[in-house]
Amino acid sequence: MTHAILHIDSSPMGDRSVSRKLTAKVLAELQTRFPGSKVTTHDFGATPLPHVSGPMLGAFFTPPDQRSAEQAQLARQSDELIAELFAADVIVIGVPMWNFGIPSSLKAWIDHVIRAGKTFAYGANGPEGLIPAGKKVIIVSSRGAVYTEGPYQSLDFQEEYLRPVFAFVGLKDLSFVRAEGVALGEDAVKAAMATADTHLAKALEAIA
Repeated sequence: MTHAILHIDSSPMGDRSVSRKLTAKVLAELQTRFPGSKVTTHDFGATPLPHVSGPMLGAFFTPPDQRSAEQAQLARQSDELIAELFAADVIVIGVPMWNFGIPSSLKAWIDHVIRAGKTFAYGANGPEGLIPAGKKVIIVSSRGAVYTEGPYQSLDFQEEYLRPVFAFVGLKDLSFVRAEGVALGEDAVKAAMATADTHLAKALEAIA
């Protein structure tokens, strides 16, 4: 079986990035298991998207057949990114923890694809996600310290933000490939990468 894979990196750290090393490993494993799968890659760490502006929001909320040429141009990239999200079977996102949250480059992508009338809608019972169920999302998370337990647990605004924001649009099947404590010395890095490998194996088991 082949899959359409959407791959996003958000770290600007290049070869020094832990999350990039791990997303590369995830992709290699997916392509080994599912040869012939098509991969669409965005490196928003190297080439960030524009942040959403007032004119862009105006374009988003204008029906396509009523947009001016300028509005059509402003909405085009967001529409294309949303189409990629709908087309993907597996979504792999590399995200380092920055200041307890996520890089602004990833937040910009989220703001482009979380759109009323496109990926969620307001109904009688409140908002509901419009992205079809069944897509697998693998979040590759790197952290300098340990946030899954201990004194810094309450400061996790990285994974604790990503879970609800993706669920909001219907992406509820999330797996985390997590390497944490990578700023705590060489031994901690080795342990973190070994743990990430364990998380990866479990994430891959869930993909048919």
